[in-house]
Amino acid sequence: MHMLDSPHHKERARDKLDDPSATCREFPVRCESLTDGSNIEFKGPVNDRFFLYGMQLLKGNNMIEKVNPCHPDKVADRIAGAVVDLAYEKSKSPKIAVEVLIGHGMCHLISETSVVLDNSDIEAAIKRIAGDIKCDIVQVPQDMHLADNQKDGIRAGDNGIFKGMPLTDEQKKLSNIARDIYARYGCDGKYVLSGDRLIICQSNAKSSELAAVYPDADINPLGDWTGGPDVDTGATNRKLGSDMADSVTGGGLHGKDLSKADVAVNIHAFLKAQRTGRPVELCCAIGDDMIDGIAYSEIVAEAEEYINNLGGFEKLAEWGLY
Repeated sequence: MHMLDSPHHKERARDKLDDPSATCREFPVRCESLTDGSNIEFKGPVNDRFFLYGMQLLKGNNMIEKVNPCHPDKVADRIAGAVVDLAYEKSKSPKIAVEVLIGHGMCHLISETSVVLDNSDIEAAIKRIAGDIKCDIVQVPQDMHLADNQKDGIRAGDNGIFKGMPLTDEQKKLSNIARDIYARYGCDGKYVLSGDRLIICQSNAKSSELAAVYPDADINPLGDWTGGPDVDTGATNRKLGSDMADSVTGGGLHGKDLSKADVAVNIHAFLKAQRTGRPVELCCAIGDDMIDGIAYSEIVAEAEEYINNLGGFEKLAEWGLY
């Protein structure tokens, strides 16, 4: 049975309808799945909006937003990732969760951790990423119930739902555009691609320069601007759409160790979707030692290899998964 024939997805589709009195009509309709090129047949009464939503599930969105590593929210993610990297320097298997709020000359950081770090090392990481800024750092021990969950082996560190979706051509295209612009300017920027419409908001850049490279784009609609945490606040895990595209579900990707399912299972689902060209949906309960028919320790090892190849948790936070 195809995923769109399941009661679960039909219920999700019904939830999307904005007009319950909308007429239904009989298909069958055959259409091509963008992810694998196969034909899918829909039969029976299908509401127009259900059909369109179903195709969105298959194809992914044709619009996407991407922000670069100097966007305030990404600055917060990078700081959180840098602190996780510090924890792994002190322990092979630390348990840590970091939240960061930054803006207007101040960085607030709270870390729930099994590894006590030197505040001076954390402050040095903050100032390396965000500049000369006041730091408010709080470290507290990890909750004992959470700590006990991991004492007998590697098990899921939290509950969660997870989705991996193959990247669309639009998402890959915008990611490349964002990286190209960032390589030139190295400052706060946000980019949107919706169909053929490209919107570029790049701080500390002359719009005329960007227009020479992207003549059809909407560039800095309010005019040239400066950006960064002195203009806008940033917070951890607030740009997951930029980091994960259509794979966003419940949990945040950044500021957490590998035992957290929000890290390991999100990476596993995303990578599996890219390999297979098909959507992946998974869930877990805290303490699970098997997910997707695989030992949780293997899922953690897969995520560890992926992050190490990027250069660590701070590097993961720069661009997310693509």
